[in-house]
Amino acid sequence: MRRNEIELLAPVGSYASLVAAKQGHADAVYFGADTLNMRSGSSDMFVSNDIYTLTARAHEYGLKAYLTLNTIIYDNDIPIMERLLDEAARAGVDAIIASDIAVILDARARNLSVHISTQQNISNSRAVEYFAQWADTVVLARELSLAQVHTIADAIRDRCITGPSGKLVRIEIFAHGALCMAISGKCYLSLHTYSASANRGQCMQVCRRRYRVHDIEDGFELEIDNEHIMSPKDLCTIDFLDRIISAGVSVLKIEGRARPPEYVRTVTEAYHEALCALADGYYSPALMQSLKSKLADVFNRGFWDGYYLGRKLGEWSDVHGSKANYRRKRVGIVKNFYKKIGVAEIETTDTGLDKGVRVLLVGPTTGSVFVDAAEPWSEDGHPLVQAGKGLTISLKVPEPVRRNDTVYVLEPRT
Repeated sequence: MRRNEIELLAPVGSYASLVAAKQGHADAVYFGADTLNMRSGSSDMFVSNDIYTLTARAHEYGLKAYLTLNTIIYDNDIPIMERLLDEAARAGVDAIIASDIAVILDARARNLSVHISTQQNISNSRAVEYFAQWADTVVLARELSLAQVHTIADAIRDRCITGPSGKLVRIEIFAHGALCMAISGKCYLSLHTYSASANRGQCMQVCRRRYRVHDIEDGFELEIDNEHIMSPKDLCTIDFLDRIISAGVSVLKIEGRARPPEYVRTVTEAYHEALCALADGYYSPALMQSLKSKLADVFNRGFWDGYYLGRKLGEWSDVHGSKANYRRKRVGIVKNFYKKIGVAEIETTDTGLDKGVRVLLVGPTTGSVFVDAAEPWSEDGHPLVQAGKGLTISLKVPEPVRRNDTVYVLEPRT
């Protein structure tokens, strides 16, 4: 396997995350615009005018750009869908991620490439063959085992199942991130509870809450080990990535358009390093454990291997929210950056910054930049052990930052 044979696909829910994907060595990014995507209610709301800018910047960074249009589509949505597809064609978007046949047909009518979303729940080679008349890439159902994935990959080769490009259809799977309690995300709990449809990008995360279970007939409360009985841990495949590639997967997708830029960079970087290790022959359990430890630094609900290794039941998170090793606390903003010496001038408007702490700087054209052990200096050039709130300080940073970037301290979670 060569590294360039596997596409690493990163999520983009903000302009800062787009830069973070580049910093993490992604090969492609995916994003949504307006309301017709599965994260419209949980990430920065891009509008149709953003499609051109996002695509242009992605191409400038050497990344492919995919637009998600993968919700349920009603008749009143069709004008919006058509406008988004027109904008995607004008912008030169590399593919549309779709599940509704109306979107698929209209995208192909505009000569746009199509990737079939996991919302279609493709679970067998006959379904791949059917959708191959429109699509060069299919995202398989998340509930498949690697043995089932391998069977589909073999069928694609043996039956020469090709897409509109004339090339063999590529298999894409989710490699990392949140999993849904429902089959391929087709959940109705949010709609039932809050009239906010998860299948329309408006999931209210009802499954992530704690619950008590009562036997209505007898009136007994059932004793359970974990009150988060519908909240799966996050998928993490980094320590069996070799088996995934051997199964015939061509595209690794990272979930997380609702996650911050430091998540996008950290996760993408870790999977890129794992793929490089596979390509160059130094993939090992020790390295994967090290990378998994880095993945634990950013948002996660705990990790499990999903259904790929044959499990029939999920592992459930024991917390509401994140178990990340660090939580970020706002310090202030960057007032200036001196490129020649790599120093940022920071105004501590919200809280102080001590020597040795881990620092994160985030901005729409900066992405995410980490300082592992901060060494703040005063305005008059003296090193500081503690830099309090309301000061202007200087800090050496490993990569360029920009004025008005936000500065955070990463505090260990206790």
